[in-house]
Amino acid sequence: MPFEEFIAGWISGAVGLVVGHPLDTIKVRLQTQSVYKGIFDCVVKTYTHEGFHGFFKGMSFPVISVALSNAVVFGSYCNALDYLTRSHQRSGSDQNKRSPLTAVFIAGCFSGLAQLFVTAPIDLVKVRLQNQTEGRPGGNKYRGPTHCVAVILREDGVRGLFRGVWALALRDVPCYGLYFLPYELICRMMTEQGKQPGKDAVLLAGGVAGVVTWACATPMDVVKARLQMCGGGGRVYAGVLQCITVSVCEEGVRVLFKGLLLNSVRAFPVNAVTFLSFEMLMRAMTDDSSH
Repeated sequence: MPFEEFIAGWISGAVGLVVGHPLDTIKVRLQTQSVYKGIFDCVVKTYTHEGFHGFFKGMSFPVISVALSNAVVFGSYCNALDYLTRSHQRSGSDQNKRSPLTAVFIAGCFSGLAQLFVTAPIDLVKVRLQNQTEGRPGGNKYRGPTHCVAVILREDGVRGLFRGVWALALRDVPCYGLYFLPYELICRMMTEQGKQPGKDAVLLAGGVAGVVTWACATPMDVVKARLQMCGGGGRVYAGVLQCITVSVCEEGVRVLFKGLLLNSVRAFPVNAVTFLSFEMLMRAMTDDSSH
């Protein structure tokens, strides 16, 4: 049911966000600012100048808004997968209840495309707020999420909320396919056919899915973050290609892998918790509705 997926997606997404946001803040700062020598230096400076609160900058807006984006992701994925599976079964004699892995990948890509225009403004505001450090000359430009949106609309109009959307699309559309594919594959390997995967299988599959996804997504994630900072105090780029070219020329190819270690470390627990929360909530609501 779409309503059940919305509730489960919101709660599971919020839980995952809280778990992973501190490392996400460090990752974004490393990708967009050159004042840090590495992960440890960024952590120390953030805590020294901003305290524990500094690691959670920009979190309130995504937590509030993640309901919609997660509902779109999981809802569109489940519906697309159901449609593709039924089409596959109608076109052949294979009546296996398990969806073809090609259908899993395509449905995942579709969910990445579907959530794009919901996620883009949310992610933009999050990145802008995460990059505000205490003691910067002239003070912070944004007082909070609402003020950040208002300033962007005033300075750049509605299109300003979608800065970096093409880089986001290049990151999310294929990577959401990769997100659901290893999850489904590992769950099948650890579960007897006809049964639901256990908690251990869901946790492992969700964690591995997150790591695989971010390993592939990090280069475009760097580009996306830099484009989102245009107009927010960051360097101005003409587009995705120029951002890649300039960044690689000035900082080498390894610039595209800034934050890879943090992304991988963060991805396992965040996505393990997200998938487990979603699966358990869906089962609980399905059981309740069947009584």
